[in-house]
Amino acid sequence: MRLIYCCGVVLLLTLFSRVSHGGNILVFPVEGSHWVNMDVLLRALHSKGHNITIVRNSKSWYVEENSTYYHSITVPVERSLGKEVITHLISTVIDFERGALPVTSFFNMAVGMMGTFTEAHRIVSEFASAMFDDQEFLRKLKDSNFDLVLTDPCWGHGIILAKYLNLPLVYNVRWLIAGEAHFSLAPSPLSYIPITGTGNTDKMTFLQRVKNVVMYLIGQTQHHVVVTQTYQKLCEKYLGPNSDFNELSLSADLWLMRVDFVFEYPRPTMPNFVYIGGFQCTPAKALPQQLEDFVQSSGEHGVILMSMGSFVSALPADMTNEIAAAFAKLPQKVIWRHKGDRPANLGNNTLLVDWMPQNDLLGHPKMKLFVAHGGTNGVQEALYHGIPVVGIPLFIDQYDNLMRLKERGGAQILQINSVDKDNFLKAVEEVLNDPLYRMNMQRLSRLHRDQPMKPLDNALFWMEFVMRHKGAAHLRTESYRMPWYSYYSVDVGLFLFGVFLLVLTTVFILMRCLYRTMCKPKVKQE
Repeated sequence: MRLIYCCGVVLLLTLFSRVSHGGNILVFPVEGSHWVNMDVLLRALHSKGHNITIVRNSKSWYVEENSTYYHSITVPVERSLGKEVITHLISTVIDFERGALPVTSFFNMAVGMMGTFTEAHRIVSEFASAMFDDQEFLRKLKDSNFDLVLTDPCWGHGIILAKYLNLPLVYNVRWLIAGEAHFSLAPSPLSYIPITGTGNTDKMTFLQRVKNVVMYLIGQTQHHVVVTQTYQKLCEKYLGPNSDFNELSLSADLWLMRVDFVFEYPRPTMPNFVYIGGFQCTPAKALPQQLEDFVQSSGEHGVILMSMGSFVSALPADMTNEIAAAFAKLPQKVIWRHKGDRPANLGNNTLLVDWMPQNDLLGHPKMKLFVAHGGTNGVQEALYHGIPVVGIPLFIDQYDNLMRLKERGGAQILQINSVDKDNFLKAVEEVLNDPLYRMNMQRLSRLHRDQPMKPLDNALFWMEFVMRHKGAAHLRTESYRMPWYSYYSVDVGLFLFGVFLLVLTTVFILMRCLYRTMCKPKVKQE
């Protein structure tokens, strides 16, 4: 009896200690695939005893109002970047890309979509205004005594509210408003670091470097337009006229970067950048019995998995039929995430599903190939499990993600305007039949896994570090406070050039005076 009592006391003390030392975290998530990986991080934080509160809008697509591992605060909004808006946007992009030449495609994504991106950020800024105009909402946040704000800085509302609440700020990040996050803070020489959207690698020709610089300038212009038209106005309205959004966005204590240097090209970085690429990946769990039976029925030929990501449930009907016809000619079994009409040419070897445990399927011993759009999550899962890829990129970063695998010998890429039965079948058979693709991906998988700490544990450690020390100011560079001309030492260069000209002019004048002084008497004597 005494033993049972002692065990009970120990258990209660353990639970009390866990609760009392847990952090209080405020989260501003982003929908779609960004939520998928944020959700992994939140579940892990909850399992360690931290209290999670999510701010969501009333038209949220992915983020549920009720959950067992987080509390939610719902902000009423009139419009949101919901499923219909995103689906329409992607359909428009696909239709354009299928009929576009490379040059027109380049300028459409760089310039033509500018209005669409700006409007999307305006919708987010309306969400931010709804939060700041709700005094009861703000009072509740202030009274909750949060330890830090965790946000995805793809949108800017969480950044502004973190400053308003004067809380440490942590990013779950790959994108910052209009570009890849490294370019916002870390030194990024354009001579060997490719801009997302160029399709360049870290080995560029002269013309590729020209393209790289042009895309960088376009990206900076986009960032300036979006910030000045949306977030800077919010800062001035709710934080005061001297607030600068760019400075706020770069002052985050911790940047949890959703890449690593097995996937990313080597490049300069910063002390408060923590690399957690593949943190959402785990060893494969057992499949549901129906899926397991289908996978096992593939025999020695194995299985192909196809998914176009969170936002694309179905490709255009004619393309779907071409892909289905190509799959029907293969000896492998195919599991295809597809929500559209059933393709007319669907073979008996292909199973259509609305949802699938992608990570567990990719980790199955019979998995041979992943056909994917090239989103960060899917690419990281393929890399983690060592599965070669045939990529059909749609927009933004997807081609560049796939290019990183292709450059390392683990993938083939098909442009969406070239996908037909023959080209698709040729690409799939090449990757299936050439063992080098699988060997290269297995090598990358070994490199990725060979780390002193799992990426998710690394993320948790550094978040708890920020909570313990009320921030991580000692890791933040002061460069974010500097104007561009000081950062690049343009003012110093002009000053030194001015000094050089002054010294040169002074020497010239002295020499001229000396010459006149010495030469005048001689002239008179003659």
